[in-house]
Amino acid sequence: MTKLYFVRHGKTEWNLESRYQGAGGDSPLLAQSYTEMDLLGKHFQKTDFAHVYSSPIKRARVTAARIDRKLKSHPDISLLSRLEEFHLGKMEGQKFADVEQAYPEEFEDFRNHPDLYDPKAIGGESYLDVINRMTPAITSIVKAYPGQNVMIVSHGAALNAEINALLGVGLPNLRKRGGLANTSTTILESTDEGQSYQLIDWNDTSYLNKKLDPTDLV
Repeated sequence: MTKLYFVRHGKTEWNLESRYQGAGGDSPLLAQSYTEMDLLGKHFQKTDFAHVYSSPIKRARVTAARIDRKLKSHPDISLLSRLEEFHLGKMEGQKFADVEQAYPEEFEDFRNHPDLYDPKAIGGESYLDVINRMTPAITSIVKAYPGQNVMIVSHGAALNAEINALLGVGLPNLRKRGGLANTSTTILESTDEGQSYQLIDWNDTSYLNKKLDPTDLV
C-alpha cells in the first residue's frame, strides 16, 4: 500500500488578491505562509516519507523545502514539471473579476464546468491536458515506492483535477468536492500499484488552527 500526501503550496500575494497565477505566473509567499508550512511539517513529523516530489514553480518548491526541514527523515526532493499548475495563458496575473468580464464563458466553465472548459481563447490547458500530464507522474511514483509514504507538493486547481480523476470522478464533476486550501493535505492510498485509489483525507487544514476564508481556496 502506497500513501500519497498531496499538499497545496502556501498562500501567496496573488492568492490574497484573488488573481490567477497558473504555471506561467507566480507571486511571493505571504509571511504567514512560512509559519503554516512549519505547522504542516510538524503535524507529519513522525510520518516516515520516502521522498518528496514538487512542482518546480517557486511557490511550490519553496513550500516543499520548508516542510521538508520539519520532517523526521528529511527526504530528498525531486522537481517534476508534470506537477505544475494549469497553464492559464491570458488569465495569468489577472484578477478573477476582470477575467469574468473579459472571458465570461471561460471563467464560468473553468470554475464550474470542467467538461465544457475550452482554453483556446486564453491560450491555456484543458482539464484533460492537465490530467494526462500529471497521471503518468503519479503512477510512476506509486510504482517506485510500494508500501511507502510520498509527499507531493503542487497547486490548487491542478491537484483538484488530478486527485478527483485518480478517484474515478468524471470530468463534469471534477469540481463538485470543493476547493483545496493553501497548505492543505489530501491523502490517497493505492494497494494495486496505481490502478485504483482510495481517499483517506480530503483538504485537511486542522493543523493550521485557523478559520479558512474564500481567498484560501481554489
